[in-house]
Amino acid sequence: MKQFEEMLAHIERELSNVPFPASPANLYDPLRYFLKLGGKRVRPVLTLMGADLFGADPESALHAALSVEVFHNFSLIHDDIMDEAPLRRNQSTVHEKWNQNIAILSGDVLLVKAYQLLAKQEARHLPDLLNLFNTTAVEVCEGQQLDMDFEKRTDVTIPEYIEMIRLKTSVLLGCALEMGAIIADASSEERKLLYRFGEHIGIAFQIQDDILDLFADPEKFGKQVGGDVIANKKTLLNLKAREMASSEQISELDQLSHQTNHTFKVDRTREIYEEMGVRGICEQLMEQHYNSAVDALSKVNRPSEHKKSLLTLAEFLMNREH
Repeated sequence: MKQFEEMLAHIERELSNVPFPASPANLYDPLRYFLKLGGKRVRPVLTLMGADLFGADPESALHAALSVEVFHNFSLIHDDIMDEAPLRRNQSTVHEKWNQNIAILSGDVLLVKAYQLLAKQEARHLPDLLNLFNTTAVEVCEGQQLDMDFEKRTDVTIPEYIEMIRLKTSVLLGCALEMGAIIADASSEERKLLYRFGEHIGIAFQIQDDILDLFADPEKFGKQVGGDVIANKKTLLNLKAREMASSEQISELDQLSHQTNHTFKVDRTREIYEEMGVRGICEQLMEQHYNSAVDALSKVNRPSEHKKSLLTLAEFLMNREH
């Protein structure tokens, strides 16, 4: 993890130096505020690691890495508006701290800034970088739309849910890695293998998120355990439980969805899921995607010691407690 931590520190320094004008303050102050809220910064580090894997200087991929992170933060500002979320990383969201119109416009500027940063890469790489970036940006929007559509549906299937999280979360991890590979002049085949590694790690990561939301240690989780249950969100746990449940269990789960005692709602839902063994089934699916990621990386024609940092990061993401 030493390489990751060093790259993470570098990304944080460079993000803090991304220039925004002083005026109009209501356009640019929200961006300075939001970027200082922090985050895991996994995506930009993956871009640097993707370049490093194929022998390029990670610094050569810095602007692409920053563009990926800036795009990610643009999407979060707009997602928070759509989700009517009051908090992001335990701080007020932009639309709460300012207002919705300011949040929309500031997010738009952040999207433009992502393209400005990406355009600083070498001209010979820009056609491939822009094609990948634009495809990914559209897919992230498709994933967000599916997520919103699912809120109104009662017939969402597990394959549909996996496709939604692939689009909303995973493709940007794959994109981040492949951008680094493009800048390092990797072959088309190896670029796609590295993309698949990121894509499957992203799906496994989101499944782990679903599991942690209900089963994490409250002292280590850093936020309210059972938030997805309280909000009646469709997660892999929820969908698998309803797929397996008896008519009596379905009836009780339906009743729990209207329960206003949040502690009881979360505790009883967890009990029902444990009775059905839902957690273990979801962990098996998570492991399948993790193994698919490792398999893709194993086919990349680079020495195993060069892949070690990516495997270490993947293991860390899969074994985290928050």
